[in-house]
Amino acid sequence: MYRNDSRIVLTLDAGGTNFVFSAIQGNAEIVAPVTLPAHPNSIDDCLAAVLQGFTTVQRALPSPASAISFAFPGPADYVNGIIGDLPNFPAFRGGVALGPFLQQAFGIPVFINNDGNLFAYGEALAGTLPEVNRLLAESGSSKQYKNLLAVTLGTGFGGGVVIDRQLLLGDNGCGGDVWLSANKTNPALIAEEGVSIRAVKRVYRELSGNDEALTPKEIFDIAEGARPGNRQAAIESFESLGAVAGFTIAESLNIVDGLVVIGGGIAAAHKYILPAMVAEMNGVRGTIQGDVFPRLQMKAYNLQDEAHVAAFLKEESKQVRVPGTETTVAYHQHKKTGVTVSQLGASKAIALGAYAFALAQLG
Repeated sequence: MYRNDSRIVLTLDAGGTNFVFSAIQGNAEIVAPVTLPAHPNSIDDCLAAVLQGFTTVQRALPSPASAISFAFPGPADYVNGIIGDLPNFPAFRGGVALGPFLQQAFGIPVFINNDGNLFAYGEALAGTLPEVNRLLAESGSSKQYKNLLAVTLGTGFGGGVVIDRQLLLGDNGCGGDVWLSANKTNPALIAEEGVSIRAVKRVYRELSGNDEALTPKEIFDIAEGARPGNRQAAIESFESLGAVAGFTIAESLNIVDGLVVIGGGIAAAHKYILPAMVAEMNGVRGTIQGDVFPRLQMKAYNLQDEAHVAAFLKEESKQVRVPGTETTVAYHQHKKTGVTVSQLGASKAIALGAYAFALAQLG
């Protein structure tokens, strides 16, 4: 989608340390990215960097940009382009009208979204959703998917939802947020306490008794046997994250009913995360009378596992005759969902999502 569109959109990957500016045309980056310090503690320096970055990219373009579109992590009034209080951006305390500021400076429409939303949108239009549908068609399956739940595993627990190619924004800009969901291990806690960098570090510390300040990458290396440490504790720290994330994802899928894709830095440990996640999603619940029901109406498959992929792609519909006629229709009696890891990578998916969102709004 939009691969043959000639319009150009300026983009920004906004991190707490650096801002990375770029431009996309036809779903491809067309300039060398420009990286500048973010200046999170000074509003004047921060805004100056934003202006400098977009101006530098704009000068390198073959033709004028049609819009600016990017994500900012954290609370915001996305409709009006106002960035709220961000823990890693003290300069934005009290709210900053960044969208109107940029629109006035550059004279083109400005669209700002949550990074989880744009990750989901990029994966739905140019990543996981079309790729899984392609594999289904090639395997002879008549099943196709239209909906996607995307979650990011990193500093926090982000999320976004796309329904039939439409991004769920919500009336308050909170559509698809998962981080405040109930935590599997303690419903009084938010899910993010079990699905984040700090969660992996905390669980490893508790299980291993090692108070050393290790990163998730170092804990993953321990799990892989590439670094000394408690290997079982390392594996279980990622499995714990998978189970807590799977709990929230299952709750969300009972409403969204689509595919699932995960991204973010911690997703690199998917070999330990996904099996625990899918096992949680395929769990059961009961009634007071003792009846047992699956957590989900559909069965979840780990699309990073070859056996699961084969079962997921298998055509299992049957033809049901229309009463009183010889006509038959396909009946998909086996409901399925797949969970996979982003092949685009979160950063690229977010950029493509920002690009597509801008063009969809421009019409």
